[in-house]
Amino acid sequence: MSIAIPTPSNSFTRLADFALRSGPEDIPASTMERAALLLLDTLGICAASAPMEAGGIARDTALALYGTADPAMSAPMLFDGRPASLAGAAFAAATQTDNLDGHDGYNPTKGHIGVAVAPALSVLAQHLPGLTGREALAALVVGYEVAGRAGTALHATVSDYHTSGAWNALGVVALAARLRGLTDGQLRHALGIAEYHGPRSQMMREIANPTMLHDGSGMGALVGLSSVIMAEKGFTGAPAITLEAPEAESHWADLCKVWQTELQYVKPYPICRWAHAPIDGAKLLRARHGIDHEKIARITIRSFAESIALYPGMPDHSARAQYALAFPVAWMLVNGHIGLEQISGEGLADPRVARLVALTEGVVDARHQARFPAQGRWADIEIEMQDGSVYESGDLNASGGPDAPFDAATICDKYMAFAAPVLGEARAGALRDAVLALPRTDALFSDVNTLITPAP
Repeated sequence: MSIAIPTPSNSFTRLADFALRSGPEDIPASTMERAALLLLDTLGICAASAPMEAGGIARDTALALYGTADPAMSAPMLFDGRPASLAGAAFAAATQTDNLDGHDGYNPTKGHIGVAVAPALSVLAQHLPGLTGREALAALVVGYEVAGRAGTALHATVSDYHTSGAWNALGVVALAARLRGLTDGQLRHALGIAEYHGPRSQMMREIANPTMLHDGSGMGALVGLSSVIMAEKGFTGAPAITLEAPEAESHWADLCKVWQTELQYVKPYPICRWAHAPIDGAKLLRARHGIDHEKIARITIRSFAESIALYPGMPDHSARAQYALAFPVAWMLVNGHIGLEQISGEGLADPRVARLVALTEGVVDARHQARFPAQGRWADIEIEMQDGSVYESGDLNASGGPDAPFDAATICDKYMAFAAPVLGEARAGALRDAVLALPRTDALFSDVNTLITPAP
């Protein structure tokens, strides 16, 4: 991409007008309502991941490395309460959430936005007690709209497939610039700093060797908020080429015309999105034919290459389980459900699941590959029984996407299933009600923040 961008581009000017000067009334009501549901969904996964090992490590790391003696630059960590720097608290929550792969995503970016922008909103709002629910949602929408376009611009203009942290950092910058009142110049520098320092980590490397690195969103949140503070203090950064280079202009042309916030998918399972269509297929066939998993002789999964590249065997830790293919399909066939208990602890060593994993074959299919990533995450699954019967799912797109989005009741049910075991029914229910009330004119975001900062 070209890098000589001496004056602000038209794309930057449009972004600055939207991020810094638009009001909640400039955003469609349906977009605001969807943003509230996406926030609820993200907070449910953040709460559920709080007791997990990766979340504990992230929060302890934030205390050790990203603290501050300045109260104006600190905030309590989500579902923990201990104070860290603004960037450190956002890093901890994003890393924690990233390590339970049940948060929202956007098909064209092959990645995730809410995981970084929702924590940034919470930690910054600690210093904005009068922040209304509608203004909070408007800031969240700014984060989604900017991050999504930065992601598609990056993927279209470089050869490597980078993790979400490489581009959702720019969404964090836009959200934070709005809430902290940055000037156009400061916003431009912050975007440039964040893009320059964003973690351009290789996603397929993590798919091949699943670890707690996941999708790089913790570092995306850290870099995004750090860049805003640096720009406030006068640090300069070269313009963000994923925004301002001529090659990127087409990715920003529909800003404020197409609302990407409404095009995010919501995951029904805490598993990499690439495995969801096969899981849906297993669920469909199990229900339709009353399949007895003990009588299965063979399972064939046909999907796109990235899906088939997911871990094929029995995982030995939760990170590998979340980036597996045969394993979650087997769990769906065994008991019709995949939650935290299936991807951790004793769920990783179930002999019934191990038997089915050994019977599973993955095949790259050209028609599913052609649909990836813009058209969704497609697959089909075929199950042969010991008596010779063969059941076929037909082509399926992963559920919960923009072609068939989950309604509010389904998202609320998912949220409670993940949040209530950690927070308790009463606190989880109160948080749900506070988030759903944000689009109202009398709502304050502090009603949400008081429920998400204390430790479970």
